[in-house]
Amino acid sequence: MATAADRLGTTRTTPAALPGTWALGLRRGSLELRQFFRQRDQAIFTFAFPIVFLFLFASIFSNDVEGAGITASQLYVPSMIAAGIMSTSFQSLGISIAIERDNKQLRRLRGTPMPPASYFLGKVWLVLVTGLLETVALLAVGVLFYDIELPTGAVDWLTFGWIFVLGLTGCALLGIAISSLPKTGQSASSVVVLPFLVLQFISGVYIAIGTIPDWLLNIGALFPLKWMCQGLRGVFLPETAAVLEQAGGWEYGRIALVLGAWCIGGLVLCLLTFRWKSRRDG
Repeated sequence: MATAADRLGTTRTTPAALPGTWALGLRRGSLELRQFFRQRDQAIFTFAFPIVFLFLFASIFSNDVEGAGITASQLYVPSMIAAGIMSTSFQSLGISIAIERDNKQLRRLRGTPMPPASYFLGKVWLVLVTGLLETVALLAVGVLFYDIELPTGAVDWLTFGWIFVLGLTGCALLGIAISSLPKTGQSASSVVVLPFLVLQFISGVYIAIGTIPDWLLNIGALFPLKWMCQGLRGVFLPETAAVLEQAGGWEYGRIALVLGAWCIGGLVLCLLTFRWKSRRDG
């Protein structure tokens, strides 16, 4: 029997299926990257900040480190790489998500058919690409100016890979979690940058481990940055430099446990604290 649509000469169309979560996440990541690089001031500051600080500290403190077989300049390179990874993940997400929430962008996104997971996948692509670019830039500076030797063995690169992935993941999740603390987008920078700056001083980025009081080192050891610094020093510095560490060794097993724990703990914090609406919206 002919339907009403057939009698009227019209055809029924099946609604096009929406792309899957992963496909939308990839598109969202592409959008995040375009928006990031369009804001040239932000992009230049993000990439230049650790490089400028590396030049400053490596130029001021360039003497040989007694008993370690390295110069102080070389000691700064892996530590600045770790700080750069945390800058492009923890700091970047903590500030940008707080601003998006305050501008009601998150609220509008939540009202679209896009799965929430796609939004976070987009952020993952953003921090992954920017984190890799930051790392490559700092490594290039280290090799060209401070005699850093790139690893030649697969084991060292594998170690670098899991430290990078676990560190980036844990710091990104912490950034998402801390983005819920600022009451407004304008206060986000103060809320996020201050703890990050303190962590850099007590985690061996700007100051050698041996000159930091033990009680401050123990506080720094509760967070990922200290372990990222230690692990990357183990990858890019000679074995003789291990004497500079608090435990006299690289402690890769402990690094993996701490960074892995922060990935799990950061995910739990995100699930408990993340909000799509600003506090002022109720």
